[in-house]
Amino acid sequence: MATDRSGLGLQLTLFVFFGVFASREAEAAVPEPRGTTRILGMRLESSSSPAETTKAGDIQVTEGSDVSFRFYGLHLFPNSSDLIGFTELYYSETEDDSSAAAVVQLNRTCTEHTKDIVVKGPMVVSNQNTSGVVSLSIKQLRKREALKVFVLCVLDVQEQRWIRLDDKDGKLRVVEEKKSLLPVWLQVILICCLLVLSGMFSGLNLGLMALDPMELRIVQSCGTEKEKKYARKIEPIRRKGNYLLCSLLLGNVLVNTTLTILLDDLTKSGFGAVVASTVGIVIFGEIVPQALCSRHGLAVGANTILLTKLFMLLTFPLSWPISKVLDCVLGQEIGTVYNREKLVEMLRVTEPYNDLVKEELNMIQGALELRTKTVEDVMTALNNCYMLSSDAVLDFNTMSEIMESGYTRIPVYEGERSNIVDILFVKDLAFVDPDDCTTLKTITKFYNHPVHFVFHDTKLDAMLEEFKKGKSHLAIVQKVNNEGEGDPFYEVLGLVTLEDVIEEIIKSEILDESDRYTDNRTRKRVAPNKNMRDFSAFKQESESKVKVSPQLLLAAHRFLATEVSLFSPTQISDKVLLRILRHPDVIQEIKFNENEKRSSHHYIYQRAKPVDYFILILQGRVEVEAGNENMKFETGPFSYYGVMALSASTLEFRSPSHLSGLNRTASLSGADRSESLTVSSSNNQLNNSIPLQQYTPDFNVRALTDLQFVKITRSQYQNGLMASRLDSTPQSPESGHNICHLDQVTPAADITITDLDADSAPLENGPDETTLLLLNEQNSSPSANHHSQLENSV
Repeated sequence: MATDRSGLGLQLTLFVFFGVFASREAEAAVPEPRGTTRILGMRLESSSSPAETTKAGDIQVTEGSDVSFRFYGLHLFPNSSDLIGFTELYYSETEDDSSAAAVVQLNRTCTEHTKDIVVKGPMVVSNQNTSGVVSLSIKQLRKREALKVFVLCVLDVQEQRWIRLDDKDGKLRVVEEKKSLLPVWLQVILICCLLVLSGMFSGLNLGLMALDPMELRIVQSCGTEKEKKYARKIEPIRRKGNYLLCSLLLGNVLVNTTLTILLDDLTKSGFGAVVASTVGIVIFGEIVPQALCSRHGLAVGANTILLTKLFMLLTFPLSWPISKVLDCVLGQEIGTVYNREKLVEMLRVTEPYNDLVKEELNMIQGALELRTKTVEDVMTALNNCYMLSSDAVLDFNTMSEIMESGYTRIPVYEGERSNIVDILFVKDLAFVDPDDCTTLKTITKFYNHPVHFVFHDTKLDAMLEEFKKGKSHLAIVQKVNNEGEGDPFYEVLGLVTLEDVIEEIIKSEILDESDRYTDNRTRKRVAPNKNMRDFSAFKQESESKVKVSPQLLLAAHRFLATEVSLFSPTQISDKVLLRILRHPDVIQEIKFNENEKRSSHHYIYQRAKPVDYFILILQGRVEVEAGNENMKFETGPFSYYGVMALSASTLEFRSPSHLSGLNRTASLSGADRSESLTVSSSNNQLNNSIPLQQYTPDFNVRALTDLQFVKITRSQYQNGLMASRLDSTPQSPESGHNICHLDQVTPAADITITDLDADSAPLENGPDETTLLLLNEQNSSPSANHHSQLENSV
């Protein structure tokens, strides 16, 4: 019985337990009434002022703004906005709320609703009634409140009490609105003014500081009227260089800093403020003003002088002490000072921009460089100096040579050229008769001009001072030669004149009508002067107009006598040939002009142009163009042409030249090979019944350089043949009587050797007047004696 009861009690106990549990589960499973609204969270939809979601997930809006929130929940209706409210959680005087949030007590019940957030209008619900948008109005915070935090409260309809939503989903932060320092229009005006001031400070810093006090003094003295006025305004403050520099730099830094702050407040963005300030300062505060003031710094600085003084006064407490420290450390500002080399280089570099002509610049440069050069740099070397020996005789040739040289002061040496003992002035020859043949030493000893010696390292400015004293305008340059063994000695290097120093000053050559060279160092010849005096008109007629050395004359004589059969001793005697060569018109010259190479003046022979003369080149080079193919070749000294022009046996000959280096019997065509015709041609000259024929060359001979050549015409050659024959023929008394009779009729003084150039034929029954003159020159007349002396010297 006991066991049965205990088992029945256990069953009854289990039944009661399951009954209680089932009743509780049924109670929990009872559904809410249908249509009950529940709000689960919210999200920021839009705002009229800056709003954002913080890194912690809280919604942050600005005071005084209108915002829209989207609420999420179940069974939302337009009147569900009445179930929404906010309560104040805490506030902070700064935007950092970490300390205030730590002391907030957690409470799920909203005891009091805030009036700082007002719900406006019904909720705009979506189609599924799960979300809706509600407009809220955020009021201004109080003065001490920089941040205030609110939390969302939702009305529980069943229990009719306000319940605070979870802090993570319903927290709302309201921050203070960031206000501008100044109105926008005022900020824009200030920014523009600051940009102008920044540009002015930057430009004046470059423009005024580039004008050193020395330059301002120069401008005040020699500038234009405007420049003088500007310089007088700027110069007083420019003297205080460090004070001006500190004032301009402080003003520039202050303006640029203020500009950046205003731009940051205006753009509400630090990056935007940096970009805008950088672009504005670089373009309008640096590039444009500095480009302007670098060119017109004087005018800009003078027109803004009052503003500059104002800022110097405003920055005085800070800039003046700094400037005094700089004055003590750096010393007084002197300005730009140019030495001789820098001044010369400045003039050279600024030549395209100043108003100085090239000659003025050369003079200034030459005067500045005068002290740096020595007489050795400008002297005429001893080898190039025109000098006379003290043993020279002042005859007509010597005096005409002195006159042709064009020098007024001529050094006189004794023995060697380096042993200069006297100076000859050309005016000393005023009372000298060339016929007296006075020695040069007599004249120099009579006048006894002092010889001025200077050392080679004498500066040109010191040399100019010596010349200005009037002692002499010519000095002998010498140096002490201590090279090698033995005692040192004075070595003469050259000559220096006052003209050399003046030419170095003006950087140009001074030429007169007698100068032969443009520069005594480069030895460049001057252009031919048509006004040069020719003293040959005062010489004896028998003298040659072209000067050749006796050695060259002897060489020409020997060459013609041995290499050209027409002038061999069997045809023309040596004495007659020598007299022909001494004829004043036989030896001629051609001055080559590079600019007129094809001028007719340069042609000795021209194709198809009849000639009656023979040519022997003494000095220079010619170009020969011959044949139908116009073959060209060059020849030099001792080449000869026109042999057949003297015999004229045919109408046209094709033998342009015989070269001294080739076989003298060879020719281009072989027509000159039979030179035995010369005997018959000479016989024809004695018989006037056979007419002479012309020689027409088919080649051209043109000068390539300056030439000296022998030109013997047919008449001169025929007269030479006649004179040689008469000289070698034994004379009878009757023939001598006839010759004397001809001499009496035609005196030798009235007959000149220039008659050899005439085209008249020889006399039929005897020698012509020129032949008689050649024979009379063998007599004991003074001129014959003179010629015999020349022959002996040759």
